[in-house]
Amino acid sequence: MIKNVLSNNLLLAKKGIWVSEYRIESGLNCGGHAFATDGFLMGPILEEFRDNKENLITEVTTILNTALENSGRIIPKVKLELKVTAQGGVGTAEEQNFLLDYYKVDSVGWGTPFLLVPEVTSVDDATLEKLVNAKEKDLFLSDSSPLGVPFNNIRDSSKKVETQLGVKNGKLGSPCPKKFLALNPHTDGKTICTASSKYQKIKFNDLKVQLETGELTDNQFQKEFKSLTSKECLCNGLSTSVMHINNMDRKLENEGVSVCPGPNLAYYSKTSTLQDMTNHIYGKSSVMNRADRPNMYIKELGLYMDFLQNKLNDALSVMDKKQERYFGKFIKNMEDGITYYQDLFTNVKEVFSDKKAAI
Repeated sequence: MIKNVLSNNLLLAKKGIWVSEYRIESGLNCGGHAFATDGFLMGPILEEFRDNKENLITEVTTILNTALENSGRIIPKVKLELKVTAQGGVGTAEEQNFLLDYYKVDSVGWGTPFLLVPEVTSVDDATLEKLVNAKEKDLFLSDSSPLGVPFNNIRDSSKKVETQLGVKNGKLGSPCPKKFLALNPHTDGKTICTASSKYQKIKFNDLKVQLETGELTDNQFQKEFKSLTSKECLCNGLSTSVMHINNMDRKLENEGVSVCPGPNLAYYSKTSTLQDMTNHIYGKSSVMNRADRPNMYIKELGLYMDFLQNKLNDALSVMDKKQERYFGKFIKNMEDGITYYQDLFTNVKEVFSDKKAAI
């Protein structure tokens, strides 16, 4: 994993650019868009960075200084700072302290829990109530994003309801007034958003033709139609909550709100003040009522197992050699990660005394 990161940052170093922070975030146990790895789990990645941080600094510094010298720019006289930080599914002070102490990360990020802190995030009352009451079954990895990247979502969000109601009434897609995500190439040489009315009408007509000519079976048509109409206008949906709170005009945006909590939200069930959440993060008190929350590593492992199963289900009818290699690599990486966690939970008993059995 670190080799992939190094190759990308060496390209920047060759241009005289220093990357001062390497953020390691869980591919699935996070909010927003989810960028799953090929089965690489967070713990082994963190350990690889911990063990190779100094080598990373040395190698990148050498490339950087050479690039600066060759371009006649000033070479730093002091060692440049490089931070390694972590985020993704952290939910207790115990987990945070373990990341800081065992992996020597410079800081730990918390995101999703702050959706329940009105002092920090702008979430309208109706959406906030949904978040407070959300359980594991309500939080899922959707294909709602026009970017084509898996997107963490909550079932029956007002934006999802609004979108599906439009489909039911024969109104596909959204007006797309902002065009921030209009990135899909179109036949007119411009780009278009896959959540827009224009795109979905064109695509729907194409699908109907394919169905009529026999290129698609009825089941294939329904699957493609469901995928097409699942796309939400995130440009509007993710900003509408603020407009609700501040009573701003929403003629262009409509009323629906999109929200993208991570799976960790299921274990928080009340709103908190900033002080309460800060106390929770540093172990002075707890804002969680549930005692059955799994360790962040075990939760991520379960998410990857579900992700793999869904991928396998989708590929069963069209499995080719390339996919076989992908799944073989994915499973091998997960098996290595499971072995790593079994050893970790055995060797660090004072921190994770009850976690090995869960693996």
